[in-house]
Amino acid sequence: MSNADSATTPAGFSAVHDGKVLRVTITKPKRKNAIDYDTMVALGDTFLAAAEDASVRVIVLTGAGADFCTGADLAATASEAQRGITSDQVMDAANRLVKAIVDAPIPVIARVKGAAAGVGVGIALAADLVYASEESYLLLAFINIGLMPDGGAAALVAAAAGRPLAAEMALLGERLPAPQAKAAGLFTAVLAADELDATVEAAAAKIAAGPRRALELTKKALNAATLTRLDAALAAEKSGQTELLQSPDFFEGATAMLTKRKPVFGGI
Repeated sequence: MSNADSATTPAGFSAVHDGKVLRVTITKPKRKNAIDYDTMVALGDTFLAAAEDASVRVIVLTGAGADFCTGADLAATASEAQRGITSDQVMDAANRLVKAIVDAPIPVIARVKGAAAGVGVGIALAADLVYASEESYLLLAFINIGLMPDGGAAALVAAAAGRPLAAEMALLGERLPAPQAKAAGLFTAVLAADELDATVEAAAAKIAAGPRRALELTKKALNAATLTRLDAALAAEKSGQTELLQSPDFFEGATAMLTKRKPVFGGI
């Protein structure tokens, strides 16, 4: 895309190329920016294409409306199954997107408002800089419906905040408010809602004016030092989640969530 060009895909996001900045926005606010298989694939394509575009120096990733991304859209599961899309394919699409963000040779800035939940946690934390509003939060609620974290969260949370907090988030399935996330090293900064955009824009402008190759090699070195187990975590998450998606506990958890009751897990 050329300068100031934009595109809104049927998959529910927009990509606007504004000078040296590519602004990617998930545009499903009525679904709290929950994303389905098609969205994950198209987002991955967008990040991979940007990596090959020398005119892009920085990517800003955000969600339209009140939330960043509330994870996989469970309401789309039935229609995806009818189209022959398997849980393996969904996991591959999520993993490909997270890897495309991490491996992009240009910095990625996540602008987080409201909820970053489920795979949305991995998508946000895969970015190099994460700026969040004061009311935002992270939530790995998988355990509440009989699943396990995915989107690289097992590695991305632990790499920044350590194993104890990663275990707390994954095993208890409770919200981590923005101030605590910042204190733990998961957010770059937490800002008042009216300061968030200006801060993100200032960071994007500074990076866009910087030396692309130096930025690329700096990012690569940081990732090599901190995310050495990301591939292993993604593989373990895919294996475990694919199993759990077929389990009676997930069926019970999903049914309980949709009917707004407390689940009763049977276990194995």
